[in-house]
Amino acid sequence: MSEAQPSTVTPSSPNVAAQSHAKHGFDYEACQELMRGGSKTFFAASRLLPSRVRGPAIALYAFCRVADDAIDFSDDRVTALAELNERLRRVYANDPMAYEPDRALAAVVREFDLPLELVAALLEGFEWDAEGRRYETIEDLQAYGARVAGSVGAMMAVVMRTRGEQALARACDLGVAMQLTNIARDVGEDARFGRLYLPLAWMRQAGLDPDAWLQNPVFDARIASVIDRLIKAADVLYQRSEHGIGQLPRDCRPAIRAARLVYAEIGRELEKAGLDSINHRAVVSGKRKLALLARASGAAIMAPADPTHHFAALPANQFLVQAAKLPPGDALAEPDQPPRRSFEERARWTAELFERLGQADAARNQAVAQAQRQAYAKSHGHVDRPPVHIGLAR
Repeated sequence: MSEAQPSTVTPSSPNVAAQSHAKHGFDYEACQELMRGGSKTFFAASRLLPSRVRGPAIALYAFCRVADDAIDFSDDRVTALAELNERLRRVYANDPMAYEPDRALAAVVREFDLPLELVAALLEGFEWDAEGRRYETIEDLQAYGARVAGSVGAMMAVVMRTRGEQALARACDLGVAMQLTNIARDVGEDARFGRLYLPLAWMRQAGLDPDAWLQNPVFDARIASVIDRLIKAADVLYQRSEHGIGQLPRDCRPAIRAARLVYAEIGRELEKAGLDSINHRAVVSGKRKLALLARASGAAIMAPADPTHHFAALPANQFLVQAAKLPPGDALAEPDQPPRRSFEERARWTAELFERLGQADAARNQAVAQAQRQAYAKSHGHVDRPPVHIGLAR
């Protein structure tokens, strides 16, 4: 949904691979480095998870990202998809290719009995992207969201050893809600790349011709009304997802609630910006993230879901829930394990990480601005002199 740099994954030597696998079981370091270079937000958020879940979550993310990049940056997407499906086949045959993400995923599959249908659904969503599909109705768009994000929600529930039907349904709700938020936030960016994910029927109801608008993606009240409807559709799913958080292991709840709160806040930022995601990209400030992290910390003591508030799985997610759930009594969830660090300690570390990432971005922006000033001065025959500081010597 947004611009990215291709991930770099190369086969590692057998000795290095064996040492990494023996130490962590999930080729942890290699996958963490891949994630660090891919999604700063996900990297920071992962630090809120207890360590026993963090490694498998990073392994899942690493494979998902490599798969996504393999499609996005390929000149032959049909071949790329065929290669990905072969890699997945080998993962489930316990004969992964010599890539860290493949070995890491194979370890997760063995450890957690991760259903093939969940990962295959993700690849199917990437295939829909490669085909340039558009979505007529919100239900059609939810079917896409189920594949590229609901599947990830279900996989995360599995590695948390939470496989009850209601908990899985709510995890998938959260994934689809996040994907709808992504789409609402990135309307302009997607349009500039020739992509359109908004429900076409909603656009026509607002008086817009989808093809004509894509040729000239401008912001007005009509497109704002479509974005508003999409945010409201996501909010419904965010509210539903709340009823599943209490069914997660106690030490996992704050991290998942933090992700839910921060992502939902993107919708609030869009509303503050007048729903203009054509010319602006909504960003949740570091200060606001800190406040939401503090609010999420109370999720550890959330009561289990109220049985009167159970909802059927979203139709688009039903196949994921059926694939991932276990029959009642078939397997007991592992007992809560106390984390080596409290959530407050992990939240404080994450807050510091957000601050460091912000400082790094500011430094890069300053360097770019300086380079632009120097280029301008040189092109106009000026001498670029260092600034003069008046005051006490330092």
